[in-house]
Amino acid sequence: MNVYNWYLFSRRLAIIKIPLLPNLVTYLIRFIFGCYVPYTADIGKGTKLGYGGLGIVIHRRATIGKDCTINSGVTIGGTTKKYEVPILGDNVYVGTGAKVIGNVKIGSNVVIGANAVVLNDIPDNCLAVGVPAKIVKENIEISKYI
Repeated sequence: MNVYNWYLFSRRLAIIKIPLLPNLVTYLIRFIFGCYVPYTADIGKGTKLGYGGLGIVIHRRATIGKDCTINSGVTIGGTTKKYEVPILGDNVYVGTGAKVIGNVKIGSNVVIGANAVVLNDIPDNCLAVGVPAKIVKENIEISKYI
């Protein structure tokens, strides 16, 4: 069983309003897999958490689209001074160690390079790399990069 299946299990428990168990499963995920994937995050079908989710931290209000790939060491989180958190579109590839921080909207079919720090919105079909992340290619075909 992988992290995503555990997440789905805890989310289903929360939807049918079973108390305490969703939180327990979230902490089991943290203990067993070494990542934080809360049941309150909205993660689309087909999303893959690389290397068993090792080191991944996802904000409890984050939204992640369908068929995304999130590699190890990735943080998708907010900032202390703003309520809004990242929203990722469908088919987004987030490289190892990347950080997506704050009120950021990532379009669909986007590649975020390893160790990039995304602080601004990224439109559809782009490749973003660097600290802070900058768009280096537009109108990409994502299959060439992953």
